[in-house]
Amino acid sequence: MIVTVDLERRPYDVVLAHGARHLVHAFIASNCPNAQSRVVITTRSLRAMPWFDFVAGLGAEVIEVPEGESAKTFATLEGVCERLAALGLSRSDVIIGVGGGAITDLAGFAAAVYLRGIDVVLVPTTLVGQVDAAIGGKTAVNLKAGKNLVGAFHQPLGVFCDFETLETLPERERLSGLGEVAKCWLLEGHDANGLDAVSLGDLIEMSVTLKARIVATDEFEGGQRAFLNYGHTLGHAIEVLALARDTDELRHGEAVGVGIAYAVRLAHALGRVEADRIVEHDEVLRVLGLHRRVPSDLASSDIIAVMGHDKKAHHDLTFVLAGANGFEVVHDIDPGVVLRVLESFRGE
Repeated sequence: MIVTVDLERRPYDVVLAHGARHLVHAFIASNCPNAQSRVVITTRSLRAMPWFDFVAGLGAEVIEVPEGESAKTFATLEGVCERLAALGLSRSDVIIGVGGGAITDLAGFAAAVYLRGIDVVLVPTTLVGQVDAAIGGKTAVNLKAGKNLVGAFHQPLGVFCDFETLETLPERERLSGLGEVAKCWLLEGHDANGLDAVSLGDLIEMSVTLKARIVATDEFEGGQRAFLNYGHTLGHAIEVLALARDTDELRHGEAVGVGIAYAVRLAHALGRVEADRIVEHDEVLRVLGLHRRVPSDLASSDIIAVMGHDKKAHHDLTFVLAGANGFEVVHDIDPGVVLRVLESFRGE
């Protein structure tokens, strides 16, 4: 399956297939004919995986970075760029990001800023990477104040989603990816009917197709692309607070699942949707195996403070919310309502 992100300036393909990684060498040879150097950015644990065999054929140098969100720091970015300079990478060369969403974010940002921009090819190896992070050109590192607050739009040259890499995923990583799948499923207007019978491959295709369609019409998030942040305002807030104390406490997709459950309750409290939408959302999350619990020891006041730093916000509390006319970005929501719904949600 090939899904095209049909951007006006430079469209690119997302390849979905078993063994897609083996297509990378020929793709780079065809699309980067002047590239003399290829650098893979990945982690030590991924480098040990049996599917990492494709890198040998690339003739590439490999840069290892920390695991997960720990990679998305200025220190790691600086180290990567120093290594790229030491290797003598030029603007005609190419970076290959191999890993989950954190690694493709870092690799993409390094490609965006090194020499003011060089090509990057992405091989997302996790479910969250394949359905979301590697597609659309958003690249970033984190600040203590919030996730992805320093970054750039830098579209990849191509994305290769190899289903074989998912076979080595721990169950928790698979569930994390399903948080983004749940978001896409709901944005497409589906309820839980028949969801349990849909294959993982079909869910990936649905999610990638939705994101490609939205990105093609709104590359720089000036309109509809913001809808892809459904569930992310609360999700990012609790993820940031959890990461500050334990990098493995809460995964991105787990936090998004919680954020989705909260967002529909906030929409109901604001009179935007009926109560049956809450039941619908909860059932989708249940079928996909996602819980709806905010970590009990995170203070609601701290959560709301972090939500105020969300990238969609304009010095206010901003959420993507369902409504009678579909999804909308809703600004300047009363903090008292946000707190009241959060406390009620936590008490369920």
